[in-house]
Amino acid sequence: MKDDTFESFEWRDLRENPAELIGRRWMLITPGEIGGWNTMTASWGGFGELWNMDVAFVFVRPSRHSFGFMERDEGFTLSFFDDDKRRALEICGAKSGRDTDKAAAAGITPRAFRAGASERVAFEEARLVLSCRKVYSQDLDPTRFIDPRISASYPSGDLHRLYVGAIEGAWRRGDLEGAWRGSGGSPVPR
Repeated sequence: MKDDTFESFEWRDLRENPAELIGRRWMLITPGEIGGWNTMTASWGGFGELWNMDVAFVFVRPSRHSFGFMERDEGFTLSFFDDDKRRALEICGAKSGRDTDKAAAAGITPRAFRAGASERVAFEEARLVLSCRKVYSQDLDPTRFIDPRISASYPSGDLHRLYVGAIEGAWRRGDLEGAWRGSGGSPVPR
């Protein structure tokens, strides 16, 4: 049975491996608000503590349609899904929001999530959602690559921009047991 409710949780009580969530299962990075947003699939990023803040960090190439939204908006969400939504993540990674309604093509439903004064877009079908306020960004610098294998990820020179976001809210589906606990904000009612 599908449970359409979300519960807020303290992200530090994560019971799942972030490398598994991001690297193997992937996530959607979504900057913007209802009425003006874009989403993209990512498998690079992480969570942790930086500058005495709980943070998530993600990487977005300037060639991506989402890049303009990341630059314009004050924050973004990270949405994590069950394995049965893998095709939706593939669609959101392969299609451009410039000419495709990704949510419709992927069969996922955007909805607003509120953390403090901010309202950001994530997805009804997600199992976990983080809402982040941007606190830092920096372009990757190839002169700083220490491991020569890194350059192989950039054959055309389209380097990512790193975004660090302070985690302002975390939610899980009400039917998801044991992944998160605590408080951090509330989904906006329909």
